[in-house]
Amino acid sequence: MNRKILALAIPNIISNITVPLVGMVDMAIVGHLGVDSLIGAMAIGVAIFNFIYWNFAFLRMGTSGLVAQAYGARDFREVGSVFVRSVSVALAVALLLLIARYGVGHLAFRMMDGTPETMREAAEYFYVRLWAAPATLSLFAFQGWFIGMQNSRFPMYISIIVNLLNVAFGFWFVYGLHWGIAGVAWGTVVAQYGGLATASALWLVYYRRFIGYVDLRTSFNMRPMLRFFRVNRDIFLRTACIVVVYTFFTSASSGMGDVMLAVNALLMQLFTLFSYMMDGFAFAAESLIGRYVGARNPAMVRSRRHVLRHPVKTD
Repeated sequence: MNRKILALAIPNIISNITVPLVGMVDMAIVGHLGVDSLIGAMAIGVAIFNFIYWNFAFLRMGTSGLVAQAYGARDFREVGSVFVRSVSVALAVALLLLIARYGVGHLAFRMMDGTPETMREAAEYFYVRLWAAPATLSLFAFQGWFIGMQNSRFPMYISIIVNLLNVAFGFWFVYGLHWGIAGVAWGTVVAQYGGLATASALWLVYYRRFIGYVDLRTSFNMRPMLRFFRVNRDIFLRTACIVVVYTFFTSASSGMGDVMLAVNALLMQLFTLFSYMMDGFAFAAESLIGRYVGARNPAMVRSRRHVLRHPVKTD
């Protein structure tokens, strides 16, 4: 039993820890420029994006549970429909963010209290990186769908590719083309779209048979759409509360000077690293329990819950 859980959890842990590594790599690239205001600007920019993106983490968590249930019930039409709903919501939210980017940016920067130079650099980073929103939010949907299909390896591959692209293009744009903090943001944009291209290719190669099960009219029926949002409502509220606390930490630090802001930003990156590691087991639980709930197998649900609570016990 533990082997099944670890087979899902370990790739999830690897893919999860690469998420804060993107921010840590960006911090490292900017840190070598030797300007405290740039590190502070990165801290503010990353905090704002965490506030925006983490609130839509339900695109991954909610999708994985719904897909796992449909997969366990062998309802392949619903498996395809959940994918369509999740990606559609991701693209719609991203489009709204891009249309309202200046209003969103103005509101976000009012929560911070950095020096004028830090805020100027943070704005430059924010307005460039926001162009990655369609790719970033769509990747949430893809990763949640893969996990729901009991496949945690593909999210791991995608996360590794995103990090490698982020490092390569970040260094090139900053040190090769001398784009400064905008180069870090453009590196993230390229990396996110590279990850989306990888996810799309993997889906088409290994899961294209589900195209035949997709019915757009069924996918956008009001009842399943309402169920999709109802399931994700509680996840959204829970995540919003956590993100408010994290954002307040950076907001309070921004009024203490660039050096204190930079130090606290590094501490927050380390904290999120360990949080994402533990989420690997949470994702494994979602996919396993969801599958057996869909298969109407309460005995297996109880056994998985017991093992997840006491993971040291072997078969």
